Amino acid sequence: MTHDMVATLRPLLAAEASAEAYASGAEQSDLEQAVWLRLLERLEKDRPPVDPQGWLRRAVRSEARRSRRTARRELPYGSEPADDRGAGPEQEAMTADRRRTLHAAVRRLPGRCPNLMAALLSPEDLTYREIAGELGISQGSLGPERSRCLGCLRRLLTAEVAAR
Repeated sequence: MTHDMVATLRPLLAAEASAEAYASGAEQSDLEQAVWLRLLERLEKDRPPVDPQGWLRRAVRSEARRSRRTARRELPYGSEPADDRGAGPEQEAMTADRRRTLHAAVRRLPGRCPNLMAALLSPEDLTYREIAGELGISQGSLGPERSRCLGCLRRLLTAEVAAR
């Protein structure tokens, strides 16, 4: 029975893991391996799933959520002490100056553009849904609004660079 269940679930697991892997930022094979391990643990306790296909779908989604939560909590290491390839103080100063110039230009944009561009530039990396909810506009209008605001910002920065 176990061999038949594994053979039946293999293509479904591959399809489900493939669909969830991209959104969760995990590797498809990692999701598959985690679900196979969950299934083996259940079978060792003599608790085979009553609805194997439904259980498998829920297990893949659960592992994908776990993977997303883990990825959010993991922080990259800072630069290594012996790593001298990082930006020097001059480069950091220039980057900070560019960032100040950009944010100053964003604040001078017309209409809803300053709020929209500030949300897009936010270090919180908001989704379109979150930005739309925060600004009180429909998610479908964000793309055209963003394009219009970027055009205004481009013209504003081009004129500013030319004036220098």
